[in-house]
Amino acid sequence: MTYAAPFDTWFPDAAFDGSYGYTLDALRAVTPIAPDAGFVPRWRAWRNRAREVPAAPVVLSARMVEGRSVSLIELSGVDGVRLRAWFAGPATGIARVGVVHGHGYGGRDEVDLRRVPADAAAIFPVARGLGALNAGVGAPEDREAHVLTGLDDPDAYVIGLCARDLWLAADALTALAGELPLYYVGESFGGGLGALAVPWDERYVGATLVVPTFGQYDERLAVPCLGSGEFQRSWVRRHPDARERLRLFDASTSALSFRIPVRVEAALWDQHVPPQGQFSVANAVADLDLHVLPAGHAEYPGLDAVTAEAIAGGLAHLERARG
Repeated sequence: MTYAAPFDTWFPDAAFDGSYGYTLDALRAVTPIAPDAGFVPRWRAWRNRAREVPAAPVVLSARMVEGRSVSLIELSGVDGVRLRAWFAGPATGIARVGVVHGHGYGGRDEVDLRRVPADAAAIFPVARGLGALNAGVGAPEDREAHVLTGLDDPDAYVIGLCARDLWLAADALTALAGELPLYYVGESFGGGLGALAVPWDERYVGATLVVPTFGQYDERLAVPCLGSGEFQRSWVRRHPDARERLRLFDASTSALSFRIPVRVEAALWDQHVPPQGQFSVANAVADLDLHVLPAGHAEYPGLDAVTAEAIAGGLAHLERARG
């Protein structure tokens, strides 16, 4: 579906145009950043190193949420830091698929089961440093510090650590629910992390990335935004050599390595994650189901219906992906 949305009417007080002057045709032409010689070997080496770290999940407590048993758990991150997450069992019967469900840069206060089928087990990891479960654990909570910490050292860059932690979250899910085909769901920050992490994990059969961030840094650093990209843009203006270090963490580059069906829900207007970055991730995917949203990170007329349609489409994509 495409939209002829009245952005001037919807967002009359916007400080700048969240379409950045791009039409849908122009967005579909945004080119992902090609990997340099070290990109794939580095991510494969990180993946192999993560296999040696026991996730060692421990259940801390349990309660019922919408007919499911939801447990608060603790598990390891890739550097051994202990992080908290939620694990949800299937609503009925035996789990037949596992869902790893990322979140936005605001962290996560609770589980969101709307994109989790009834016969799925799911883990809701909370990124290191972020609330409600891991504020200040393994990374600073402040968003500017979070997106910049460790950038001088690829092995220690927080965004890379957060992406690699997703491999341990999947390990924890299968430790608790048994070996299952996996499907990833992530929005914004979580969408970008999924694009970075999932291509290197052979257990996944599909993914949905909603308004994914960290895509196409040449585009991302060229324009202002209200999201984490603005902190990176400001930093690179003062430290131009940091641009090269961000190449290892470009979600559009990593998405070129997807070998599974991927649904990308990308917005035409978004002041927090510029659409050209979102579409660069979509344009990198070989087996793509593109769903175009009128806007992201914003309230607008008809949002509930648009969200419901997107969620239904994501669930249908999951069903097709797992066969």
